[in-house]
Amino acid sequence: MEPTKEWHVSCRDVAGRRRDLSVFINQGDVVVVAPPGETAVLSPLEVGRLRAVLRDAVVSAADQA
Repeated sequence: MEPTKEWHVSCRDVAGRRRDLSVFINQGDVVVVAPPGETAVLSPLEVGRLRAVLRDAVVSAADQA
């Protein structure tokens, strides 16, 4: 079995503190974990990174199926 892939995308919460969104695969599903109890605020560059990470996760999930 392939090791679990996990990606992180930097963001900020509504108070401006640095946070991370985590993306990983669980049994063929893509899971996005936001900062606990927080709202993630992403710049346009961070949105692009999230898009790329989600694409990579979908490809990896499809490979595991």
